[in-house]
Amino acid sequence: MSLAHFIARRIHFQPTEKKGKNVAKPAIRIAIIGIALGLAVMLVAIAVVTGFKNEVSRKVFGFGSHIQVTALTNNKTYELPPIAINDSTLNLFRRVQNVAYAQPYAVKPAILKTPDNFQGIVLKGVDSHYNWDFFAANLQEGTLPAITDTAVCNQVIVSRKTANDLHLNVGDKLLAYFIQNNVRVRQFNISGIYETGLVEFDKLFIIGDLQHIRQLNGWNDTQVSGVEMGVKDISLLEDTGYELFQLTSHTYGEGYDNPYYIRTAMELQPQIFNWLALLDMNMVVILTLMMAVAGFTMISGLLILILEKTAMIGTLKALGANNWTIRKVFLYQSLFLIGKGMLWGNVIGLAICFIQHQWSVISLDPSIYFVDTVPIELHAWAWLALNVGVAIITLCMMLLPSHIIAKISPAKAIKFD
Repeated sequence: MSLAHFIARRIHFQPTEKKGKNVAKPAIRIAIIGIALGLAVMLVAIAVVTGFKNEVSRKVFGFGSHIQVTALTNNKTYELPPIAINDSTLNLFRRVQNVAYAQPYAVKPAILKTPDNFQGIVLKGVDSHYNWDFFAANLQEGTLPAITDTAVCNQVIVSRKTANDLHLNVGDKLLAYFIQNNVRVRQFNISGIYETGLVEFDKLFIIGDLQHIRQLNGWNDTQVSGVEMGVKDISLLEDTGYELFQLTSHTYGEGYDNPYYIRTAMELQPQIFNWLALLDMNMVVILTLMMAVAGFTMISGLLILILEKTAMIGTLKALGANNWTIRKVFLYQSLFLIGKGMLWGNVIGLAICFIQHQWSVISLDPSIYFVDTVPIELHAWAWLALNVGVAIITLCMMLLPSHIIAKISPAKAIKFD
């Protein structure tokens, strides 16, 4: 144990009754509280922003997948021209290393009509190999459609918002009017009701059998509106999209003039992902402000501590201690205080995160935030990085005020009381 460390421990851990007059005690308490509150706010901010971004992203990916292949067209409606997709094309997509699944789909706008109301929707048709994990996790009532390859399935799932607006329940029959050269009507049975929290999507889509859209459009068994693909590693999404683009850049399908058009979810929903990207800036602002608060409270506490120990500094200098040795005494003292503040900050911050994660105390309006409660997601590496960063930055901020020790004269300091 070095001399500086020994003296710092004696100052910090000596019994209270031996300290006598201690003018620095209130300032030190404020410094500890500042670090504790700052770290707690930073922990909560990281957990909330990470949880919010990941939860909203998961919902967008679940509803529309990570990558979509459609026809290259300037048509901005849901009446998309078809592309030709067969088993060999799907297997070609699936062989891309980062692709987890590839599934065809088709979309067609319609009007739902009930005795007392009507609503415009989009029927999304899927086949028997569709990955239902996302809708299964968000299914509130009923069951998923039993789509097979042998017969056309009349079952659909509708969103909670659509069900409420049209006063529908599981088991009800539903008439959908498709406007083409003439009006064509299809009757569906509601097998289930889902709710994702993505209101703009929920109020628009009902999910049913792909064969209905093929029959309405006069398409054959290889024609679809597009293909949805999920990826294994989201960090490689852009690279996977580019690899698929290179793979299909000269592919037009079987005798069709529509080339394949590859887009990632970020390109399909730029407004949502640009909004999520702004949250990173907000988090940086919060972390910077909280770090500044914690640092300045520690600086003020250290300056008061140096002022109180001026006589001790003069005595140490008179006994031959150099400035750096004395500075290390106060840096060790600062480290003890920072450690105590960080301990309480972690306790407070992690407790808030745990309570919100377990019991969802704070709720949100899903029509605005896409989630009905504040999501919490805190990774061990983020927690560790934050703690190490706070400790290093606040300790480095102590180097400048500790330099004032070099300006203290031993002769004047020993007389100081």
